[in-house]
Amino acid sequence: MELIFELSCPGRTAADISRSDVPELNIASLIDQKYLRGDLDLPEISELDLVRHYTNLSRRNFGVDLGFYPLGSCTMKYNPKVNENVAAFPEFTGLHPYAPDEWAQGNLQLMYTMQKLLSHVFGMADFTLQPAAGAHGELTGMMMIKKYFEQKAEKRRLVLIPDAAHGTNPASGALCGFETVMLRSNAEGGVDIEHLESLMTEDVAALMLTNPNTLGLFERNIEQVAAIVHGKGGLLYGDGANANAFLGKTRPGDQGFDVIQLNLHKTFSTPHGGGGPGSGPVGVGPRLLDFLPVPRIVKKDQGYHWSENYPHSIGRVRAFYGNFNVVVKAYAYIRSLGAEGLTRATELAVLNANYIKEKLKPHFDLPYDRVCMHECVFSGKRQVAENGVHTSDIAKRLIDFGYHPPTIYFPLIVPEAIMIEPTETESKETLDRFCDAMIAIAKESKENPQRVKDAPQSTPVGRLDDVLAARKPDVCWKKI
Repeated sequence: MELIFELSCPGRTAADISRSDVPELNIASLIDQKYLRGDLDLPEISELDLVRHYTNLSRRNFGVDLGFYPLGSCTMKYNPKVNENVAAFPEFTGLHPYAPDEWAQGNLQLMYTMQKLLSHVFGMADFTLQPAAGAHGELTGMMMIKKYFEQKAEKRRLVLIPDAAHGTNPASGALCGFETVMLRSNAEGGVDIEHLESLMTEDVAALMLTNPNTLGLFERNIEQVAAIVHGKGGLLYGDGANANAFLGKTRPGDQGFDVIQLNLHKTFSTPHGGGGPGSGPVGVGPRLLDFLPVPRIVKKDQGYHWSENYPHSIGRVRAFYGNFNVVVKAYAYIRSLGAEGLTRATELAVLNANYIKEKLKPHFDLPYDRVCMHECVFSGKRQVAENGVHTSDIAKRLIDFGYHPPTIYFPLIVPEAIMIEPTETESKETLDRFCDAMIAIAKESKENPQRVKDAPQSTPVGRLDDVLAARKPDVCWKKI
């Protein structure tokens, strides 16, 4: 496919603008020439060629509406279009964020109700919808934990992070001034209780725990973990990125979590990644209620209003009040599914992950052979040992079969990790075809390993030099 610069022809334009009816101004006399079109080297192209070029490019994109996207720890599921349609209602999109309360009663009611729904589903005392995404929610949660101990005049400096945690966890703790300490996993892939007991002192502010964790495994000792943390006066922080695994089955608040961040753009029907933006609501237990961000929505005199009257709040963490339209989509998702639908979604997500685990475990190493939750984690070390085929080779070969590769090399405690999350939206037929492709690649790794190492072979651009791209990112359109 030609580059758009190769289609350029001097003098061609994609639009013809009529003459202005106001006096002309020579912009070139006011602006340095280097900022004008000539030095920018922009292509000159007709509207038809422009439309065709970008339409052809769009057909080379991959998204969940085109094929299976088994990206582990990210819940890249299909999102019903009805929720997109609801979020596009002009009554939602046309209201200015700073409109007076009396003009925004419907929107305020939706957000207030959404906070109550999330509080019920997750067993928390209240929620804030301000944070823009999961990592921002983490930061918000840790800011509240910091403020909590400041109010108690306790100078706790440590935060415990499991070795299987998402990478944003230690970053969020460090940004709040805490020193992060790694907590080991045990042979089952859960928290090493003895190690936790040795680390948990009155200098520890919190344990940041993902449950189920990034191995796709539920923490069997969660009540004991919570008791150990609370026994030393610490708080239990929940990374809710994997909430798709337990909706309607268990509630973090009932497990002992004091704060949890969610990802509406993963669990509650908003396109993830390039289809964003995200939303990372944070729920808190009774201990942290006073520290929630302001403004908060209160119900008073038969109406809904913003209130700043919370003297111990950490303040505002987001312009306006978060990404409102993402909240609308999540609200529509919850109301359309109801309690039974959310529970059913969880059951299917867990069933699909275990189905894949059982079909693929004869062909790939399975470090933790337990009933998994929403995702399963394999290792490609068998293929490495036999014929030098690495997990990255397997992932690139999968592209030739028409699938987006799963998450690889994460979590870090699994060598040559292959993390697969099928979600609840994929059919058995899709899962079977995906498993057939993975099995074929495993067989090919034995019989024709070079073919796997040379993948992908069906894409416009073949095997790239990953190291060179990372060390010397050259964003240049010219052909080499």
